[in-house]
Amino acid sequence: MNKRAISLTPAGVWLVSGGAKGVTAQCVIRLARQYRAKFILLGRSALAESEPAWAHGISDEAELKRRIMAILTEQGKKATPVNIKKEFAELQSYRVIKSTLDAVTAAGGQAFYCSVDVTNRAELTEKLGNLTRQTGPVTAILHGAGNLADKLIEQKTEHDFETVYAAKVDGLANMLACVPPGQLDTLVLFSSAAGFYGNPGQADYALANEILNKTAYLIQRKYPNCHVISLNWGPWDGGMVTPALRAMFAERNIDIIPIDSGAQMLVDELERRNSAAVQVLIGSAMNSPSGGFDPVAPLATLRVQRTLSLESNPFLKDHMIGGQAVLPTVCALEWMGNTVEQLYPGYTLYRVENYRVLKGIVFDENLAPAYTVEVKEVDKSVQGQLVVDVLISSLTRPGTGASSGPGKPRYHYNVRIHLCSQTPAVPCYEYADLSDANAQPGAPLYTNGTLFHGPSFQGVRRVLNYSPQRLTLECEMPDVSESMQGQFLVQSFNPFLADVEFQSMVIWARLFYGAGSLPLRAQSGEHYRTPAAGEKFYVSLEVQSHSESSLVADIIAHDAAGNIYSRVRGAEVTISVQLNRLFTSAQVA
Repeated sequence: MNKRAISLTPAGVWLVSGGAKGVTAQCVIRLARQYRAKFILLGRSALAESEPAWAHGISDEAELKRRIMAILTEQGKKATPVNIKKEFAELQSYRVIKSTLDAVTAAGGQAFYCSVDVTNRAELTEKLGNLTRQTGPVTAILHGAGNLADKLIEQKTEHDFETVYAAKVDGLANMLACVPPGQLDTLVLFSSAAGFYGNPGQADYALANEILNKTAYLIQRKYPNCHVISLNWGPWDGGMVTPALRAMFAERNIDIIPIDSGAQMLVDELERRNSAAVQVLIGSAMNSPSGGFDPVAPLATLRVQRTLSLESNPFLKDHMIGGQAVLPTVCALEWMGNTVEQLYPGYTLYRVENYRVLKGIVFDENLAPAYTVEVKEVDKSVQGQLVVDVLISSLTRPGTGASSGPGKPRYHYNVRIHLCSQTPAVPCYEYADLSDANAQPGAPLYTNGTLFHGPSFQGVRRVLNYSPQRLTLECEMPDVSESMQGQFLVQSFNPFLADVEFQSMVIWARLFYGAGSLPLRAQSGEHYRTPAAGEKFYVSLEVQSHSESSLVADIIAHDAAGNIYSRVRGAEVTISVQLNRLFTSAQVA
């Protein structure tokens, strides 16, 4: 989905958190030069009406502190180091804020400073209401506020976490409570590469920034007329980068973003008005592609839990068997693949082996309270490659009465997954047969009991040809909205496309045995790329063996030139005329 072209004009009003100091202030100055808009700059520091007369013309720190000591003594206050430091900090804060306001004005914009804590919603609502009577309604938000409390997680306190989390997450929530997203032309979030890659000592900071990233996608989906960008910045030359951090970045070959260049990058992203990108990573990687794990560390086992519900997955109404919603086996494969891709940033699912359906998931009274994805590392000795075994399991619901006790384990799906940091070149399928020797339309297959699938999975447009040895389908990628995809959002692997591929086996079994079929396992498969929604593609089925009770075949999805999208070897389904009744009842339902 393309974003609409935005219109940033002098009449626009920007609300900017953390905008009076640091790198955010420099970005505001650059925005003022580009758009000559109005800017409401939010900051926690109080702003005096003017600089004290005794400080005029003095920039030397030592001299200023001597003056402060003398003033405190004259006022009968204790000239302690703490009090001197406090007075000096307030003076410096005034000068920085005043310099930003003057620079915005000189650049052609209008600047208004508001001393407020963005984590205090009531205070923000009151003060912002007063200011917008003067500036007009806010049309753009830039959320740049943030705090650091870098420590290893076992050393972090609750206060550390709250300080970091609140500025990012609560601050954004409060700003959007004061200015509804539907009112905005533009929303810019200053996230961090730490949220994308993770970073030692920054668990809270990474978490908060990743929430900003996900919020950006959510708002863009709900408000398509708002241009939303979450900028995942690497470290800037200034701001919160201390000398210690600078040295650490140098050791890890992480480039630091110059302030002028970073500010210009912001403008450049805003000018890409038809770009569909929501999350933009700027700067060096925080880790290398092989850095999602330590290749010399012992092989690890990781577990991730997830809950499922029928209500959260609208597409399931299009996958009903015998009146019950059943999780498509390809969705389980996508679930496992996406899990490992998130656990190992920089790696993509490429190959699967020995995929088995042990006990499918039916959305009925036996649906488990939670499901566990267990990822067991098998081999990480080859650079740029990783092999893991993945198992989805659950526990039966605990018994009651005399049979009370913990639930028993149930195993649903398992697979071996090969990930790589760079997908191999796309191979070509040399045996494609696109002739329409015994062609028939695909639409009736979804109503005559051959296929039980609803609109989200209806991708077969024509059966081009079939024989005891093969079958060829002409297909079109189903356009399934993100709201329909629910908990199984399409990422590198598209389960809705994969399901259309496996429908070739169901069609063949019906043509030659007059019976329905359901998937059992697959020996292996490779995934290269995915056609776009609405794009025509072809599925070629090569039969390896068959009987009245089973079919084993290879499945290749490709374009008209034979370029392969994905390939499955040794896919097996069970065939039974008893399934015909279930498929028919699914159509009635």
